[in-house]
Amino acid sequence: MTAVDDRGMTRFFEEFEPPEGIKIELLRGEVVMMAAPDLVHNRIVTAVQDQIPPQRWERLQTTDLDIANEASESVPDLLVLEPGVAPDSWRLLPSSLVTLVVEVVSKTSVDRDYGVKRSIYAAGGVPAYLIIDPVMAHCVLLTEPVGVGEEADYRAQRVTKFGAPLPLECLDVEVDTTDFGTYKAVRPHRYP
Repeated sequence: MTAVDDRGMTRFFEEFEPPEGIKIELLRGEVVMMAAPDLVHNRIVTAVQDQIPPQRWERLQTTDLDIANEASESVPDLLVLEPGVAPDSWRLLPSSLVTLVVEVVSKTSVDRDYGVKRSIYAAGGVPAYLIIDPVMAHCVLLTEPVGVGEEADYRAQRVTKFGAPLPLECLDVEVDTTDFGTYKAVRPHRYP
């Protein structure tokens, strides 16, 4: 039983119907609701998914992820796992089954994607976490998760600018970032 179950939040999430166009996540006990993403965001997610061979990898968008020992149920933009390891039907996918999680930064998710989700995915043992940032026009690949709880983090970090090839060794794939769009008139931030 996860910490989420101990607080009754799993039942809440199973029964709660957010308004149309709203995405809801539980991040370390905090309920976060977000509006539908920008077209730039959606096009990047699709471009990445299309470059990961479906014959070798299962690619799932907006699937609820159960993070072991965390009061969290995140909904990554894209997650990748080996074919056949996921159950046929289930609302929550255990983080232990996931090879790669992808989050595309939105105009309002910068701190969550670079901060709390980085720690949550590392605590859940997700081997690779890819942050794609249309604000700063770069990708940040985090690997080698260590630690537990809020102290968890990734030991390795590689930054790739949009336009350069993005090697994803965990999938044996190289992603072309040339056509990744950026947000216009958005203030830069301080992350990598």
